[in-house]
Amino acid sequence: MQYARRRLRFVSGRVAPAVFVLALVASAARADDAMQWLSRASHAARQLDYIGTIVYQIGPRVESSRVTHLYDDGQEFSKLVNLDGPAREVVRGDGEVRCYYPDAKLMRIEPGTFRDVFPSLLPEQQQSLSRYYDFRVLGEDRVGGRPVQVVVFEPKDGLRYGHRFWSDAKTGLLLKARVVNERGEGVEQFAFSDLTINAPIDRSMVQPSWPSVPPDWQVQKNAGNDVVPQDTGWVVTRVPPGFSKIIEGFRKLRGRREPVAHLVFSDGLVSISVFVEPLMASSSPAGFLRQGGLNVYSVRQDDHLITVIGETPGATVRQIAHSVVHK
Repeated sequence: MQYARRRLRFVSGRVAPAVFVLALVASAARADDAMQWLSRASHAARQLDYIGTIVYQIGPRVESSRVTHLYDDGQEFSKLVNLDGPAREVVRGDGEVRCYYPDAKLMRIEPGTFRDVFPSLLPEQQQSLSRYYDFRVLGEDRVGGRPVQVVVFEPKDGLRYGHRFWSDAKTGLLLKARVVNERGEGVEQFAFSDLTINAPIDRSMVQPSWPSVPPDWQVQKNAGNDVVPQDTGWVVTRVPPGFSKIIEGFRKLRGRREPVAHLVFSDGLVSISVFVEPLMASSSPAGFLRQGGLNVYSVRQDDHLITVIGETPGATVRQIAHSVVHK
């Protein structure tokens, strides 16, 4: 649309309407293509059975995990096992997530859902995503020996990162994804190094390695991810277009005596967390921190510390942090 407006300045009155209509048609076609691609990727993410090894790269750090995913009787089950660093196993199913840390002798239980996480987005999230990113098909490639379609979501403003995806040509399953910063640099990536789609999987393969929690382990249950939904009294006045509030409430954080206000905003592709806490001697210092594509910015406001965390450009987390006010 911006390109169309620039062109309209240089064409005659008779030609301008035709150019404008063509621009609208092209924009609508791209939005339809994006919705179709999202729908196919979402369906594949939920309903395919597969086993594979995923390699994550965040800045200079590289880790790998083994993942098993099963769709059975209308329900999703998955098991992810870390292959590098401290041992960890994450099992999802029956409406909850169980995280096992054998080295620490700890098991955490949290409520879980697959339905609102990219690419398994709800219809309204898909529509929002297509409004604030330009969608383009770049061509074909190969990932893990499988033919893929390469697509890109380019932000329509400077307040979010670009995203490039490689989806399996046959099934639509995401095989590789890369986050691109405002300078066009890749800052985060995941990719399957090996993958078997429609593998023979049964329920036993997505069960935890510990049928019962060992008696000397600690069990932590986080109801609702420890967030108590309610009006916190804090408002973000400069939220980037397309981001909507999906969580607001108070939560307990380690090392904090008082609950911390927590607000979460999402545009369907990424989320931004806002934390507001009373200033204490143990409070984190104000300032800016970057880790891969994740930016963290903290600022002091009177007797509170405001911290914003998001997979967005630094300018975005700064803008949000400085726009947080109390009602």
